[in-house]
Amino acid sequence: MSFRCTGIVSVDDLKKLGLYPPPERLKKGPVVLVECPEEIPCDICVDACPFGVIIKESITSIPKVLWDKCTGCGTCVAKCPGLAIFVVDISHPAKASVVVPYEFLPRPRVGDKVVLLGRDGRRLGYGVVRDIFEDNKTLAVKIDVAREVALEVRGFEVVRHEEEG
Repeated sequence: MSFRCTGIVSVDDLKKLGLYPPPERLKKGPVVLVECPEEIPCDICVDACPFGVIIKESITSIPKVLWDKCTGCGTCVAKCPGLAIFVVDISHPAKASVVVPYEFLPRPRVGDKVVLLGRDGRRLGYGVVRDIFEDNKTLAVKIDVAREVALEVRGFEVVRHEEEG
């Protein structure tokens, strides 16, 4: 797995581990991506899902998603202590959205234009914050993004030029 050398979990890594939704599922609407490739003792995501679609064989196994049952509700995003859960919606031909965890300052606000960041921290363009949910000081931020970058966005920067004084 390349992430063990680079520290960056690639789409190929996710596919090899069964952590990437099938193309037909991506077309149906929002879906969760649990990008947790290591066998670590954590199962918070299992309890966080109100529909029971994130499963683990043991506390240290890699989480799996029952793709056909996931609604993409995003409840699990802010619960993951590793900030490794995202929701992606590329079901519309002209638009897309991602829900990403966020624990930085400044806090985003609905309507903010943000700089989108890829898996490797590279800037991917701009998006607009559409909704924000909070759970125990971790935000789950829904951002409208260009469809072609939706599956790569894993973070963002709030860029705000506020007046001082």
